[in-house]
Amino acid sequence: MQAVPATFVLMICILSLDGFVSSSGRERHQNDGMPPPKPSKQPHIIFILIDDQGFNDIGYHNPAIKTPTLDKLAAEGVKLENYYVQPICTPSRSQLLTGRYQIHTGLQHSIIRPSQPSCLPLHMDTLPERLRQAGYATHMVGKWHLGFYRKACLPTRKGFDTFFGSLTGSVDYYSYGSCDGPGLCGYDLHDNEGVAWGQEGKYSTTLFTQRARKILESHAPRERPLFLLLSLQAVHTPLQPPKSYIYPYRHMANVARRKFAAMVSTVDEAVRNVTYALRKYGFYRNSVIIYSTDNGAQPFTGGSNWPLRGRKGTYWEGGVRGVAFVHSPLLRRRRRVSKALLHITDWFPTLVGLAGGNVSQSLDGYDVWSAISEGKKSPRQEILYNIDPLHKPPAPAATWDASAEGAPVAPSKAAGLKKPKKKKIEKLRKQRPKQKSAFKLPKFNLKAKNKQKLQSKSLKPHLKVQSAFHNLSITQTSHHKQPGIFSSKSRRTTSQEQNLSWPQTTKTKLRLHLKSKRTFSQQNVSQPDKNILPTPPQSVWDTSVQAAIRVGDWKMLTGDPGHGEWVPPQVLPTLPGRWWNLERAFSALYRTFKQKNIWLFNISADPYERRDLAEQRPDVVQQLLSRLAYYNRTAVPVYFPPDDPRADPSLHGGAWVPWVEEEDDEEKYEGIYKKVHEKNKKKRKKCRLCKLKAFFLKLNTRIMSSRI
Repeated sequence: MQAVPATFVLMICILSLDGFVSSSGRERHQNDGMPPPKPSKQPHIIFILIDDQGFNDIGYHNPAIKTPTLDKLAAEGVKLENYYVQPICTPSRSQLLTGRYQIHTGLQHSIIRPSQPSCLPLHMDTLPERLRQAGYATHMVGKWHLGFYRKACLPTRKGFDTFFGSLTGSVDYYSYGSCDGPGLCGYDLHDNEGVAWGQEGKYSTTLFTQRARKILESHAPRERPLFLLLSLQAVHTPLQPPKSYIYPYRHMANVARRKFAAMVSTVDEAVRNVTYALRKYGFYRNSVIIYSTDNGAQPFTGGSNWPLRGRKGTYWEGGVRGVAFVHSPLLRRRRRVSKALLHITDWFPTLVGLAGGNVSQSLDGYDVWSAISEGKKSPRQEILYNIDPLHKPPAPAATWDASAEGAPVAPSKAAGLKKPKKKKIEKLRKQRPKQKSAFKLPKFNLKAKNKQKLQSKSLKPHLKVQSAFHNLSITQTSHHKQPGIFSSKSRRTTSQEQNLSWPQTTKTKLRLHLKSKRTFSQQNVSQPDKNILPTPPQSVWDTSVQAAIRVGDWKMLTGDPGHGEWVPPQVLPTLPGRWWNLERAFSALYRTFKQKNIWLFNISADPYERRDLAEQRPDVVQQLLSRLAYYNRTAVPVYFPPDDPRADPSLHGGAWVPWVEEEDDEEKYEGIYKKVHEKNKKKRKKCRLCKLKAFFLKLNTRIMSSRI
């Protein structure tokens, strides 16, 4: 009786040993002289996008903010401390989903408001579309804010299998009401392409988290990879945290700051619930969790970007340097801080590449996974924050005089312009802004007339741009794939670099008489790539245009960069005057702040932007202006149409829904507000009351278009 079990056990041991030897032999045969094979599994991608969270609004930057889950995930992953976003909602979200700069999508100016017939360009591929092609199930929960005037603009038509959330930019957390001006309000909560009625009273952060958990529960992680974009509307206004979350911050004297901090805590709890679901349903071991804000905080409503300068809506560091981290078991080097230069456009090629998808499309982003996972150097050397030709003062501003000491001068002195009369200035102020290129050839006097002709002739071929919605791939060359124009090894002077760019026939016509002989070797500067298109001299760049760019360590802003304050208002209990002027009221800089139109900072040495080096380094200013001019030649026209009265929710059952039929032709606009009318359209009868109504409608449109 005992011999049979013993024999049986012996046979099992022999068979097991034979299987082990054969399998180990196969492994040795496969790995001899070859690197270990890469895992064939595509990772699950969970992207958590937060609205308006500032640099100082997370626990690992500010212990007063209680975010234990976020702090732990960031500590065990990679903190991205040199990561940049856009200063407002729509541009950041558009660049995340398309991998392209605003200047290449026509969304350079402001946000897409609920009543505007605008959205992402319909012909562009999006991140979820590329991931779907790679075999992913794609889901979005939360805030869209990328236009919805026709069904082709909806998330389910832009690559997402399902959508649950809000289409507009600012929604009540309990009632889901959204307004676009007084008296123009509607319900905004949608399930796929229908209105999700009956959810009033449920807190949106909790509701969105529950939907995300349902998606994870119903998805089979081993059968198909998952992409989930959880785009919470928190911590955007209105400040409506549940009362139970406010108590831990009762010591904060400022009410707005207290409520804001409480809403950050609701985000922390939401992330904790989602990560718990990832572990529970078997996603975690093969997942990549990305956490990112969409722009800087608004101090007026309790946010804080301290110690960074500026706020939401500005191109100072406080508006564009984002809070972000990556947490994943797939990271090769974890528990560290990354200083690699990254931008929100980089997620498109990075995630598509991680998923094994097709990234052959010309993009403004880079695949930065090796920089995040392995700590390698980032392929990104520069960032174009934006060029907004519509955001400029109506009166002529000072231009940069390259032939002098590098300081800005008045236009009449810079180019022999006559001083404009007061009547003309008033007339310019009354006119609506028209879309123009950021190139501006000033009107020279008679002595400079011949010079102007030479410059305009040489620049004429480079001033052509194309429609924002047609043939975009032609204008988007591989400029972003070229190495940056700055590196520490460069020994070329500015004049030498200019001679590299311009043909011999135009050198004598466009020679810049620079007196400065400084090189870029001291400040991380590199020689220009030979494949880069020739750059015009900086005197033709209209520095009153709002633009911002960073190359290497250098960052330059032109035009109106927005309020450049440091101190958030909630830390000051009593204010003698306007709080944003406190740090500048007694300095000579503030007295000339409104007249300035160029700022230059070395971000590595001065991350808080307190030392403006524009006058000390005209050579760097020259190169960055040339780089702006280069990017501007690839830009498409701004698409910012006026409000459409057909969008009124009262015409659609009280909800914000698409209002343009798919068979309707795309409406065309000249510039910003002038609509192209049909030739045969009858003229309307004039009436004073109609004119008065039209005046107030236009006034309200102008106010709302500049509202952030």
